[in-house]
Amino acid sequence: MCTAATYKTKDFYFGRTLDYEFSYGEKITVTPRNFKLNFRHMGNIESHYAMIGMAHIADNYPLYYDAVNEKGLAMAGLNFVGNAWYSDVVPDKENIAQFEFITWILCQCQTVAEAKNLIGKMVLVNTQFNENLPAAQLHWIIADRNEAITVESVREGIKIYDNPGGVLTNNPPFPEQMMNLNNYMNLSSKAPENHFSDKLMLRAYSRGMGALGLPGDLSSQSRFVRVAFVKMNSVSDDSENESVSQFFHILGSVDQQRGCCEVKDGEYEITIYTSCCNADKGIYYYTTYNNHQITAVDMKLENLDSSELICYSPVFDEQIKLQNSSQQ
Repeated sequence: MCTAATYKTKDFYFGRTLDYEFSYGEKITVTPRNFKLNFRHMGNIESHYAMIGMAHIADNYPLYYDAVNEKGLAMAGLNFVGNAWYSDVVPDKENIAQFEFITWILCQCQTVAEAKNLIGKMVLVNTQFNENLPAAQLHWIIADRNEAITVESVREGIKIYDNPGGVLTNNPPFPEQMMNLNNYMNLSSKAPENHFSDKLMLRAYSRGMGALGLPGDLSSQSRFVRVAFVKMNSVSDDSENESVSQFFHILGSVDQQRGCCEVKDGEYEITIYTSCCNADKGIYYYTTYNNHQITAVDMKLENLDSSELICYSPVFDEQIKLQNSSQQ
């Protein structure tokens, strides 16, 4: 289970949590402009926009979980189990395998509008990467600094929804998630007023009671409500440090701690990593479950005209700064 969000101050930020019980060995991956992208049913694209994100590398191919391209377009795939459906190959359509969708969009689109146009010509097909990597059941958020959409491939076809909140979790389908927000329209960052009865002297006895009723469990529907509330009420200045810090606080509101979500005996879903990418600058920030220090990879410092993938293993060990180390 995962959560994705957008955030905008002076710059545009995009990121997600990856919540699962184990890692696939993902790496921060830069796909430069001249890395040859082979699409199973659409041939090769040898020159394209560069992108950075978190990916599992299989047979020298980047299977991105989330990524941002050099034009500031961002995209992430989140679990959508039981609802996602992919077609067989359809003649006279642009057939894109599920695992290629992020690279297909980001390698050639600058904006959400361009992505919508491209999606209108394609079908997502059930072609597997290999026998060990079946097609993952996902839906996607695509965003630029001006708008965001959710894309869901279901039996009725590909559905594209405007996403005004710029957040996404997992099930149920996106329209139901948005409908559910109506149940929480009374929540506020301000102290509540007494609407219960003018005959009772009721008062707020604690700070934060305007958000009384904000769900705190780990279900995807509750995480959608919580991260939407936190994101829509977030305040920070527009400096890079404060913007990035605030973004991690937004996604920190839906962190999953080991032991709270048991998926099998002795196996627990945790927040393996949290990402925040400055989409305008191409800087990919991240934390991992055991490393709360923010680490960054700057795409612009790499040779973006290269033809080889550039990969960095995440820092998993906790980095603790001893403030009074000079006294030792």
